[in-house]
Amino acid sequence: MSAATSNVGSATPSVAESAPLVKRTTLIVRDAERSMAFYRDGLGLTVWYDDVIELSGVGLAAGKRGDQTRLIIMRAQDPVIGMIGLLQFTEPSLSPPSRRERLGIGDIVFVMQGKDIEGVYERVPQLGGRIHAAPHRFEVRGADGGQVAMTSLSFWDPDDYFIEYNRRD
Repeated sequence: MSAATSNVGSATPSVAESAPLVKRTTLIVRDAERSMAFYRDGLGLTVWYDDVIELSGVGLAAGKRGDQTRLIIMRAQDPVIGMIGLLQFTEPSLSPPSRRERLGIGDIVFVMQGKDIEGVYERVPQLGGRIHAAPHRFEVRGADGGQVAMTSLSFWDPDDYFIEYNRRD
C-alpha cells in the first residue's frame, strides 16, 4: 500500500481523515436586515456576528477591492457548525436576480430539522418567504436501511433560497 491509501506509519492523514468541517454557508442577500429577521424570527436562529467588511478583491469571486459589505452570521443549535452567513453588498449594491420558481443546477437546498413546523409554516409568509409545499408526512429509507417518518415543509426565503424544513415523527 502506498502512503496515499494507508495511514499506517505515515504522518500524512488519509483523505477521509482530513475531510473538512463544514461550518457555514454564506448567502448573498438583497437586504441583510430583512434576511436576519427571517432567519431569527421565522426559524429561531440567533445572531452570532454582525459587522461591515471591506473587500480585499482577492478571495471572494464577487465585487472588487474596496467594496463595502455587511456580514451577519446566524447560528443554529451547534456553536460551531451549521451557521448561515448573510452577506449584503452595500456599496455598491448588487442587482437582484430573477425570481426563482424552480431549482436547477447551481442552486442549493438547505435541509433543516426542527420541531416547530407549524409555527414556521405560519411565520414564513409574514417575514417575506414563500411556501412551496405545506407540511406533509412522508417516509424515506435512512442510512441504516430502516424507514424514517417525517413531516416536511418546503419554502423559499426572501432571496429565493430553497429550504426543506423537516420534523422527525
